Amino acid sequence: MNSKQSNRPLEGVRVLEIGQLLAGPFTGTILGYFGAEVIKVEPPNKGDPIRGWREVFEGTSYWWASLARNKKCITLDLSKAEGRKIFRKLADQSDVLVENFKPGTMEKWGVDPASLEKTNAKLIYARISGYGQTGPYAEKAGFASVCEAFGGFRYVNGFPGEKPVRPNLSIGDTLAGIHAAMGVLLALIQREKDGKGQIVDVAIFEAIFNLLEAVIPEYSGSGLIRQPSGSTITGIAPTNTYICQDGKYIVIGANTDSMFKRLAEAMGKPEIGLDQRMSDNAGRVAVQQELDDTIENWTKSLSAQEALAKLDEYSVAAGPIYDARDMMEDPQFRARNLFQSVTINGKEIQIPAIVPHLSRSPGQTEFAGSELGCHNEEIYQSVLGMEKEALHLLAEKGVI
Repeated sequence: MNSKQSNRPLEGVRVLEIGQLLAGPFTGTILGYFGAEVIKVEPPNKGDPIRGWREVFEGTSYWWASLARNKKCITLDLSKAEGRKIFRKLADQSDVLVENFKPGTMEKWGVDPASLEKTNAKLIYARISGYGQTGPYAEKAGFASVCEAFGGFRYVNGFPGEKPVRPNLSIGDTLAGIHAAMGVLLALIQREKDGKGQIVDVAIFEAIFNLLEAVIPEYSGSGLIRQPSGSTITGIAPTNTYICQDGKYIVIGANTDSMFKRLAEAMGKPEIGLDQRMSDNAGRVAVQQELDDTIENWTKSLSAQEALAKLDEYSVAAGPIYDARDMMEDPQFRARNLFQSVTINGKEIQIPAIVPHLSRSPGQTEFAGSELGCHNEEIYQSVLGMEKEALHLLAEKGVI
């Protein structure tokens, strides 16, 4: 870290991000949001595939505007010896390197941790892959979809007896990115103590594995294998999704003893809250279907808005199921400043803020994802001291 002062906690930390799609780049997004200088390395002419994925406006995806925010985009071809030489020089001037290639790729290029440590012993080297850098599956291809399944997440999702479902998001990649960012921060703290860098090894399946709560202890202790449970959660009641009179669904989670009594009062059925069979969670689980039927009979008599208003009145945890439009129109999201304006090809759009909120040194979006190679001159000249003529020659040879 250099001594440059700023209000954001990672100002002065230089991150060299090389990789594509989501897991590695999301790590860079988090670090850049909180002040790190993130240099994103992309192959010349092609760039990160995310630039063209999903909804696109004039050749650039809206997703790119968010994921690549605050990053200085440069091009460099690591398949060329000259490109690898330049990359090593950039790594020598960096605090953190983030990559999410298949294990062995960086070794093949000669820019693996052992090679770079020789000239930059303080470098923190974050590696994200499907199965991690060690073990019999290390070199297997592993995207979020398969790693969510391998890590146990898919098994417990969906309805009993039906095909396991996937949320319409790459949760495994995003979680791996968050874990990698956390690992980088821990490594930076350790470096402040001993002056040494280290490897941060994140497997996508392990990031998923970290979500499994009591699944492993319960199996180890009792032999119980947690099963899919549809819209409920095993062993806790009542917590479910209920349909209302207007066809909308709401979620109610009244699974503490005191809140369950308040739910009973909100429904106009205080006797349920006094029923000894339902006086604790174990008792409610034993009659879960009966209880859920009673609750849904009540929600069916009201619109979603009416049901939620009544539940709020009695301080029962409940809420609507929101889509993108709902979130952008809700005052709570606005009050929490969860949308930030950026411009993409002349069009203003909203992208999500990144949490957590810090009271004295908050993160911020400075600019949207940039054009391919638009920071080449700035980085190659200011960081490596290269002349414009040399850059033109490298561009002609396809190195940058």
